[in-house]
Amino acid sequence: MNEIIDGKKFSQALRYKVKNYVQVIKEKKGVTPGLAVILVGEDPASQVYVRNKGKQTLEAGMNSYEHKLDASTPSEVLLGLIKNLNRDPNVHGILCQLPLPNHLNEKEVINAINPEKDVDGFHISNVGLLNTGQKSMIPCTPLGCLLLLKDRLGDLSGKKAVIVGRSNIVGKPMANLLLQENCTVTITHSRTENIENTCAQADIIVAAIGKPEMIKKEWVKKGATVIDVGINRVTKKIESNEKTVLVGDVCFSDMVGLVAGVTPVPGGVGPMTIACLLANTVTACYRSQDLSDPEFT
Repeated sequence: MNEIIDGKKFSQALRYKVKNYVQVIKEKKGVTPGLAVILVGEDPASQVYVRNKGKQTLEAGMNSYEHKLDASTPSEVLLGLIKNLNRDPNVHGILCQLPLPNHLNEKEVINAINPEKDVDGFHISNVGLLNTGQKSMIPCTPLGCLLLLKDRLGDLSGKKAVIVGRSNIVGKPMANLLLQENCTVTITHSRTENIENTCAQADIIVAAIGKPEMIKKEWVKKGATVIDVGINRVTKKIESNEKTVLVGDVCFSDMVGLVAGVTPVPGGVGPMTIACLLANTVTACYRSQDLSDPEFT
């Protein structure tokens, strides 16, 4: 099926680029990019993510610093750790795994991170810079989506793009990135009237609303390109047995023979997120050494 946009394959190529840039800065400046990941509590999904991030960081030739804190950790302890990491010259990227326990203020924690080391791109300064078209740290998932779109379509200028979802993590930054690529962008969400008609006009759809298989074939025009950010666990009957499976926000089977490209779930946007985290860390390291940004886009 040539409609499939293989995020796993693309992310491997991106990590190879990251590894090359790491080698260059090691040789040129004697500096090894370092990524610090903070995990508060024992959420199983977060533990898996952190483990994968650490593994891929080391495979890229970078330094990985993991800080695992108890779920009851006071805010002042977490903020103190971030303050120390902000000052550590060996740490170029800092990520605090979300969600945090309820007693911790996510906004306060995110905004405590040095914006130059904010490789998640969530700090209010980076949000403002991105919104105004200036150099910033770009959130990893939207960056991964953009890289996949440019690889598949080339020049995005003039394309009609519809974002389904308005979150601060995906929807809003995705819209800003596509505006910078000269797309005509519409953001839709759960309150949008006739949302299917709006989507049906799009050359590009980025689905990030968190509703399993919400987007059907009637929502998509022939030849469109669809990026599915959704990850939903649902129960389906497979060969007379009920099994829990991962599906996206797009009905993938409906896209066969209809679209020019679609990302699968799993294996689409997911692998790109960690690869872009590594790319952001290398970019932060290069900037700290007054070097030109690596070229990943």
